[in-house]
Amino acid sequence: MAYRLFIANKNYSSWSMRPWVLLRALEIPFEEVLTPFEGAGKQQAFTRFSPTAKVPCLHDGDQVVWDSLAIVEYVAEDHPAAWPGNRAARAWARCASAEMHSGFAAIRDECSMNCSLTIDLDTPSEALEKDLTRLEALWQEGLEAFGGPWLAGEAFTAVDAMFAPVAVRIRGYGIELGPDAMAYAERLLTHPAVTEWVEQGVAEPWIDEPHEADCIRGRRVTEDRRRPG
Repeated sequence: MAYRLFIANKNYSSWSMRPWVLLRALEIPFEEVLTPFEGAGKQQAFTRFSPTAKVPCLHDGDQVVWDSLAIVEYVAEDHPAAWPGNRAARAWARCASAEMHSGFAAIRDECSMNCSLTIDLDTPSEALEKDLTRLEALWQEGLEAFGGPWLAGEAFTAVDAMFAPVAVRIRGYGIELGPDAMAYAERLLTHPAVTEWVEQGVAEPWIDEPHEADCIRGRRVTEDRRRPG
């Protein structure tokens, strides 16, 4: 029986993106079940499949797994390629994934994910600058320690999927990092699974106004890929 992965809008849902990209990248069969954000109605809609009324949520028969990092670990039990084979690389990848899962609050807050928009960020706040400095150092550490081209070595693994939404934010808000970090972000954006997610997000028919407002916050939108020309 294939997994059933419950997600929300690809244009906005960075948490949904992470396990979806991992499953696609590893060519693990799954059924996608997309429930769009519906403002105040989201809570009721999502409780039909998720005990926390949040996405993503994985169903495997009667087993329900309702957190992105827990989903990764659950999948890895049957598909060990989700994590690096090397023990040191695997430990580092788990630490970096957990840090992404619980940290980088300023990146999440000030650069909400939107696959469709390019937004002029202006001057980053002190908190955002601190997060970006840490992000670049973390990426540099992984690339140097394990030889690249992915964060924990030659293979795309869960730690790369965990940072895929950050690459979308880097492009969408015109964030500049050092050359190695920017090259890694571009590798993420051109990975087939990431590209597929982003293209499908841009093509979605739904525009959720609360998410749009949270992304824009009065800043200048320089491109909306949903409205070419």
